[in-house]
Amino acid sequence: MTELHLWLRHEARTTERRTPVVPDDARRLVEAGVELTVEDSPQRVFPTRDYEAVGARIASAGSWVSAPSEAVVLGLKELPDQPARLRHRHIFFGHAYKQQPGAADLLRRFAAGGGELLDLEYLVDDDGRRLAAFGFWAGYLGAALAVLQHRGRLTAPLRPTGKDELDETLRPAPGDEEFTALVVGALGRSGRGARAAFATAGAEPTCWDLAETGDLDRAALLAHDVMVNCVLATTPVPPFVREEDLDDPARRLRTLSDVTCDVGSPLNVLPVYDRTTEWTDPVRRLRKEPPLDLIAIDNLPSLLPRESSVDFSADLTPQLLDFGVGGPWGRCLDRFRRASRELGVTEEEFGRA
Repeated sequence: MTELHLWLRHEARTTERRTPVVPDDARRLVEAGVELTVEDSPQRVFPTRDYEAVGARIASAGSWVSAPSEAVVLGLKELPDQPARLRHRHIFFGHAYKQQPGAADLLRRFAAGGGELLDLEYLVDDDGRRLAAFGFWAGYLGAALAVLQHRGRLTAPLRPTGKDELDETLRPAPGDEEFTALVVGALGRSGRGARAAFATAGAEPTCWDLAETGDLDRAALLAHDVMVNCVLATTPVPPFVREEDLDDPARRLRTLSDVTCDVGSPLNVLPVYDRTTEWTDPVRRLRKEPPLDLIAIDNLPSLLPRESSVDFSADLTPQLLDFGVGGPWGRCLDRFRRASRELGVTEEEFGRA
C-alpha cells in the first residue's frame, strides 16, 4: 500500500446515514499505517467517538475543503455545490459518466481545481465486476417499500431502521391479498436483495435477467402487480416501460419501484418519470386510473444504514489497504480521464504535466 491520508467526510445530504468505512474497519486502516481523518457527523449511523477510539483524528464537518492536498477525500453521495474548484482526489459515487444532470458541471469543477474523481461505481476487478457495492440492500429496500405500498402500509416520512424491525412489517398479515411480482435484473446484487425481501413478504417473484429482457415481453411485464427494476444499463436498450404502456387499459401493474434511479440518463430503462422521490414523499402517482405508483429513491440503503454500511465497508477496506495508481484504482482514474476528454477537458486543465 502506498502512503495514504484518508479523509472521511460528513455527507451533505441530510438523509444520508451511511458511511463507506465503519469503525471496526477504520481500526484496520489505522493499524496498517493509514493516516485517517474523520469528520464529525451527527447523522452518521456510527458515532464519531467510535472512530476516535480506534485512532482516527477528528475534524469538523465540511473541513475537507482545507485538507492537505495529498489527502484522499472519501464519501458516498454528492458533494456540496462549493467550492467551485476541486483540488483533491475524491472517492464517492459521482454519477458523472452517463450524461446525468449536473455531470458536466462536476467534471469541470475537477478540471478547474486539478483534482480527480475515483468513482466507486467504477471500482471493478479485471472482469469488470464491482468490488464494493450497496446493491443487495438497495434491492432489498426497493422491494420492501414496494410491498408495503402495495399493501397500503407504507408511511411517510421514511425513517432509518434495522432489518429485524423492517422484516416485521414485511411479513404477511391476516387479510393480505396475494399479488404477483416481477424482479428485472434478478441475478445481480440488487436483484438478489429484491428476491430476499419478497421472500420475507411471502411472495415468490417472477425473475427476469438478460435472457428475458433481450427479447422483452412487455405484455407479460405489465401483467404483474408489482415490478422492481434492478437493471443498470451500460449500453442503450429499449425501455422496459414506456409512456404509452401507462395508458394501456390491460395494464395490471400498480406499483413500480426503480432501484436503479437512472433518471435523466439516455440509458434509463424507465423513461416514464423525470425526478426521483424522497424520504418525505416516497411515492408518486403516475396514473390515476388504473392507478400506478412509483417509488424511485436514490439512496435506499441509507434506510438500513448499519447493515448496509457494514457490508460495504467490508468490501471497500481491502481496496483501500491496497490503494495505489494501478489495478482497480488505476481503472477508476482512467475512466475519469476518459469521461473528461469526452467532455472536452484537456490534460492542461487538470494541471497535470
